[in-house]
Order: sequence, then structure tokens, then C-alpha cells
Amino acid sequence: MIGNVRGLLMPRYDPLRPMRPLPRPPSPAYPSPAHPARASYLELDAGALRHNVEVFRALLGRDAEAGVPRRFGAVLKGNAYGHGFEALLPHVHELVDVLYVISPLDALAIRAFERRETRARRQVVVLGAISPEEALELAEEEIDAVISDPSCIDITRALQKAGTRRRLRVHVHLDTGLSREGFTLDQLPTEAAFLTGSLDVLEVVGALSHFANTEDVTEQAFARRQLATFDAGVERLRQLLPAQAPLERHFAASAPTLVLPEARLDCVRIGISLYGLWPSAETRLSARVVLGDLPELRPVLSWRCESQLVKWIEPGSYVGYGCTWRAEERTRIAVLPLGYFDGYPRLFSDRAHVLVNGRRCPVLGRVMMNHIVIDVTRAEPAAPRVLATLLGEDGNARLSAENLAAWAETIHYELLTRIGPHLERRIV
Repeated sequence: MIGNVRGLLMPRYDPLRPMRPLPRPPSPAYPSPAHPARASYLELDAGALRHNVEVFRALLGRDAEAGVPRRFGAVLKGNAYGHGFEALLPHVHELVDVLYVISPLDALAIRAFERRETRARRQVVVLGAISPEEALELAEEEIDAVISDPSCIDITRALQKAGTRRRLRVHVHLDTGLSREGFTLDQLPTEAAFLTGSLDVLEVVGALSHFANTEDVTEQAFARRQLATFDAGVERLRQLLPAQAPLERHFAASAPTLVLPEARLDCVRIGISLYGLWPSAETRLSARVVLGDLPELRPVLSWRCESQLVKWIEPGSYVGYGCTWRAEERTRIAVLPLGYFDGYPRLFSDRAHVLVNGRRCPVLGRVMMNHIVIDVTRAEPAAPRVLATLLGEDGNARLSAENLAAWAETIHYELLTRIGPHLERRIV
């Protein structure tokens, strides 16, 4: 968003103007957590997070025993996959070697956190696009950036004009088949040639790429072709640049780390599985074959909501907009103060269920902007309030992110990252 409105919010870049910290957007002025409007909240299991890190540390440990050391990187993009960047940062930071973000603002927030809490500095890599002004700040804070196309020459010119005292650490993005960012093999000698004249302000420390199709298949022929292309690209990059320290190669996200061991290279970038979720059913099946013993991943996030009110309605009563649900018998309903504003999809209307006292309670009628209505007749026939679990465990019952994604006709990545950032995150 910052890049889209930079001309409105920030003055034109001037290399002679003293640098100042980039502003972090203010938090919305929502009511306190005790207010009924904030009754919906997320629980984040710090123990599950540690367990998931240990699962991947064990995989990397086997590689290290075989003489191939690898580093562990955690991906915190998308508000930490919807879990809450600020809430999880203190717990992730101490467990990993590298932190990957999309936004420069999140990278700078990590450095601010480290200073405030007197934590040792971690390597931080900004995977997303940056502006010349942001490049100056990242160089000063020793935060890594990604060079992905010829327009990045504007960044090097800005650094040269500003006479920055530190070189910006950069990773060159190679397009190996995703056709998104990055230089193809053919483009490297020409479109990335500006790097050779920019080494006074750039320190090329790494190379990266993204797999296109490791999650949706159980055979990895295309991924192996991408890996071969990446190896060729790294070799061409080394030929393009003068002698320097070895490049840090990172390619594997959660799925290839689990099912394509040769893709782990120097560092892995663990995203969805850091939070205890399998990238796909195909990944889970392949991992059983490749690894033998299937690792246990523990979901970190649960979503709960206390009811706003509970009441009985009579037979024939309609519930919600459009009168899409009609009671056939006397029914005890609970009104929950959350809706599609909070990231609870409207496609859940008359389709989803929640858990109350370990029992499934259907969502009645349409999901509204700030409310849903559930049937608690058999789950809680007397109490004036109920606590509903929208995602997670309640007793012996469980609702997974995959369950909810199926109701919403999407994938669990989207479902989680659309959970409202305004909701309270509680570490448990």
C-alpha cells in the first residue's frame, strides 16, 4: 500500500535530505479487548510454535550430520500468515536464524524490537519491492533486500547519490519458472549487468527463487527442472560478479523442504508449516513417502468468540438477512459479535458450523458484517452466554483451517491471512 500512495504521503526523494525513520501506520482506534465488539479473539500456542520449529530443526540436523549445514528461516509475511506479526515476533525471533518479510516497515519493526528488548540481531530479508528511500534506511539498519528486475538500478543510483556509509546487502532473484519476479537465465548477462557497476553501494550476498508447483503434485519433475535452472543461474551470476564471498542460496519454502531435500540449499524459508499447517494434502502424502515417518505439525492458532446474547426463538421464526433460514422447532440461538469484517467469510452462510462445549453448532442464515447466529439448542440449553470455537479444538472436537477453507471454497493460506488484523491475539 505504501508504494501505491507514496506520491501522496511522502515528498519526492532527495538524496541530500537527511534520512528519517519511515512512519509505521497507526493502530486502528478499536475498543479495548473487554468490549463486546472485541469478543472475537485469537489464541496463539507458543508451545506448538516451538514444536514446529523443532520438527524442521530435526530435518536440518540430519543434513548437518551428513556434512551439509543449513540455516532456518521463518516467513512472517501476510501478518505472520494471519497469526499476528507483532504478537508472534518475540517468540519466533529467538528460535530461528533468518526472518523473511515482505514489507520494509516490518523489517524496521524487527530492528526496533531488537533494540527495545536488547535482543541479538537476526538476519532480516525483505522479499518485497522497496523504494530508493527505503533502500537507504535498510542499508543503515543492515537489512537485506532483493534485486529482481532492471528498475532496481534506481535504488543503486539513490544509494550512490546519498553516499551511504553502509552498502545495502542484496539477494538476486532468479526467475526459474514462476514467471513472477526475477531475472531469467537469458536476462542475467544484460538486464542484471548494472550490478557490476554498483558494488560500491551493493553487497551481493545471496540468490533466491520460488518454486511454482511443489504443493499441488506428488511428483516433482517441474521442481527439479527449476532447481537445475537455479543452479545455472547462480553460476552465471558468479561469473557476472567479481570474486566475492559465497552466495547464500535459498529456494525451499515449507513444501519443498519437506518433500525435495536437495532444494534445501543453504537456508530454508518456512512459512505455512511454521504455524502448524501442511501446505497441501499432496505435500502430506509425499512427505510420508520421502521422510518415512510423517512429522507432526501442531496448529498454532485458535479462533474463539464469546456470545453477545443467547435466546430462544419460536417455530417459524426467520434468522438473518434475506430470511434464508427458518426455525422448524423451538430453537436456542446465540448471536456472536463477528462477521465478514473480521475475516469470517460470507460463504459460510448456512454452511459452516462452530464448536460449543465440544458439539457442532451450525451457522444459521447469512454471515453479516459484524454478527453471525448459531444454533446452540443441544450444546447449551440453559447458560446465558456461550464460548464458541470458530477454528481449533474444543473438547474432543476440532475445526481445522482446511475445514474452513473448504466451506469458503478457497485455500487455508487465504482464509488465515484474511483474519482481521484488528482482532486481539493472545499467547497461550
